[in-house]
Order: sequence, then C-alpha cells, then structure tokens
Amino acid sequence: MQQIRARILGAAAGGGLPQWNCGCENCRMARAGDIPAQTQSSLAVSANGTDWAILNASPDIRAQLAATPELHPTGLRDMPLRSVLVTNGDIDHIAGLLTLREMQSFTLYATPGIHAVVDANPVFAALNASVVTRSTLALEAPAEIAPGLEATLFAVPGKVPLYMEGPDMDAEIETDLVGEQTVGVELRAGSARAYYIPGCARLDESLRARLTGAALVFFDGTLWRDDEMIAAGLGQKTGRRMGHMSMSGPAGSIAAFDGLDLGRKVFVHMNNTNPVLRPGAPERAEAEAAGWTIGHDGMELTA
Repeated sequence: MQQIRARILGAAAGGGLPQWNCGCENCRMARAGDIPAQTQSSLAVSANGTDWAILNASPDIRAQLAATPELHPTGLRDMPLRSVLVTNGDIDHIAGLLTLREMQSFTLYATPGIHAVVDANPVFAALNASVVTRSTLALEAPAEIAPGLEATLFAVPGKVPLYMEGPDMDAEIETDLVGEQTVGVELRAGSARAYYIPGCARLDESLRARLTGAALVFFDGTLWRDDEMIAAGLGQKTGRRMGHMSMSGPAGSIAAFDGLDLGRKVFVHMNNTNPVLRPGAPERAEAEAAGWTIGHDGMELTA
C-alpha cells in the first residue's frame, strides 16, 4: 500500500527562529536554548522513502539537507532529490534554489507565473539548464514529481511577493488574489491524499470542499493574531495585509477549519513572533485543543 511520507525541513516563516535581527521573546528564548530553533519554510515528500521532492527551497536548505539523512548523497554525486516545487515567489521559498546550483540534476516545478518571476532574475541562471529542467505546471494539472508521487497545484487566496508590490508602500494591494502567484499543493500516492498550503489569505468554500476528507493538511500558521506584529512593536502590517490568515479569532484558520472532516492538521510557516512556538504557551494549548499539531523542524508524518 502506497503512502505519502512527509518531513518538515523548516517550520518557520521568513527569517526563521531566531530571526537574526529580532530580540522578541521567542527569539531570545530560542537563542538561549529554552525553545527549539526553527528554520525557514520547506517540506520534503516521498511515496517510497527513497526518491524525494522538496516543496519550497528556503534560504536554509543547505542546513536542512544536512540534517536529513534521507536526502544525503547515496554515492559520489547520486542524490535522492528528484524535484523541487515552489508554491510562490517569496524570497523564503526561492532563495534556496541558489544553494542547489552545483550541477546537480533535478526538475524545478512551478506555475507559469512563478517561473516568470524566477526567469526574470538573471541570478537564477546559476541553475544550469543543462542539468536543471524547468517544468511548468498548469493549475489543476497533475504531474509526477517523484516516483509514485503526484502533485496538483491549485490557486489559493494570496498576494504577490513583497518585492513585486512596487515602491509605493501606501498603494492598495490585493491581498487575497486568486491566481498563479500563490498556490497550494495536493499530493497523492495511490489512495493517500495530503495537502501543503504554507501561504493562504482566506479559507473559502471551494478550498474547504477540496480539503474535506484529506488524511493530512499542512497549513499557513504565520501569526496567532492578525495584529501580532503591530502589537509587538515589530512591524506596521497586519497578517491580512501580508496575505496570511491568523490562527485565532472569528476570521482565523482555527475557526475556519472547525467541523471540517480531516485527519491530521499541522501548522507550518510560523512567524518568529507566534506564541505557539513556545511549548506550554496558552495559545499553543488552545490550538492543540482544537485538534491542531504545531509543526517543527524534523517532524515526520505519513498519510
């Protein structure tokens, strides 16, 4: 019987935990070793435990690969990595591609819109086209990204990367745009079905219907509350402005998922300020009481 094997390479949002320039409570505790440090958002998946695909290439990918024996070379330059798939053009999801430039063969999967973002920056030509195949995936078109493992990309509400917003910081930005720039991933291996959605601005009815009955869902856990960054004195933007649902509140993901028929629900892509990153925090207990698992680096799950 086939199954989906998933290993969280990085559970944090952009910047990781601790973030290099942040002195918030979580970052101080992580530096002191009082809570676990977390690297930036990435997931490794396999249908056979031998051939692997990576979803999102974070800036921490070198350390993530080193910490994951299943992804180590099996010979001089023989790698179990078959592909990398990116779900948007955010820096924390594409910068790691530059680490994978050492003439190693794999396939890079993305939508036409995301490929256009990568192709427009000449630095990504470091991924030599003679060994790295850039494969375009249309929305709702299944493709085998590793032996026995099928991925289908689908649009989720989100926004363009920050660096594409333009110089006018006060400009009106559509933060729940539905298109090719922010996607979720449906994974299938035989009858097993799982989802990876590290960025999402809104859980609409079509997405609820799609997720119903899934054995495993990894979902955007960026902030606990929408004004978290503002309240902490660390930013000017709400989670909604950044294109992310908060976990808590009537418009948050915990409420939106309530009553949905699912197997395991796992929060990933958590900002360094999010209190659920602290074991024993009341916010973490609340999330867990609602049936959620707080993801962490190295966590492995199957569907």
